[in-house]
Amino acid sequence: MQARIYKPAKSAMTSGRGKTKAWVLEFVKNDAKRSADPVMGWTSIDDTSGQVRLSFDTQEQAIEYAKSEGLTFTVTPSEERKRLVKSYSANFDANRKQPWTH
Repeated sequence: MQARIYKPAKSAMTSGRGKTKAWVLEFVKNDAKRSADPVMGWTSIDDTSGQVRLSFDTQEQAIEYAKSEGLTFTVTPSEERKRLVKSYSANFDANRKQPWTH
């Protein structure tokens, strides 16, 4: 079985960074068969392992778990955001790189 290890990005709906600290291992199965329920119209799948998400504190723990279970896995490296530190007074600086808009 194949797994994917990654560090989740923050939600686009909030500015908070909650639930982005842990590494996640989730199972990937591309050949799972999906079918539509004729009565309700819901989509069902024959393999529920895609619903399992395991959280780990570090990337190494997730890799170690995948190796111990005999999983083939891919690791997606996390990209740390670049933080631009500015103060309010930088908006009125004489050496400002952007032109005034007012």
